[in-house]
Amino acid sequence: MTLFYEILAAFIGTIAFSLIFGVPSKYYPYCGFIGGFGWLVYMLLLKGLTEPSAALAATIVVILLSRTFAVRKRCPVTIFLISGIFPLVPGAGVYWTAYYIVTGDMTRAAQSGYLALKVAVAIVLGIVFVFELPQGFFRFAAKK
Repeated sequence: MTLFYEILAAFIGTIAFSLIFGVPSKYYPYCGFIGGFGWLVYMLLLKGLTEPSAALAATIVVILLSRTFAVRKRCPVTIFLISGIFPLVPGAGVYWTAYYIVTGDMTRAAQSGYLALKVAVAIVLGIVFVFELPQGFFRFAAKK
């Protein structure tokens, strides 16, 4: 039941970020779906993989969905990409890194900072990998 609430929070949080980002309201459900589904993939994979690996796989799913919806809805992919990736961004890791630095716990600061950096790099690599796929692939996927 906890996973359901986490997905719901990711869905609502993604829509809220879409509102702040200025996404047209007709795309809110798609953005929420992408964010919630990305979080679901992340949480399911986190049970057997490391955080960066799970983030990479979830990012690939988010970007694949974003590009597919962009082709289907004939709009820029950034509408779905930026808001959909929001739940995966390691904001808590950056927060705890800063907290440990301020409190003088440099060992834990280095650990949490390094993990946050690895997750951020995994997200960037996932975005780059999927953007290297040809546009025709997404036209075909959008028709299915």
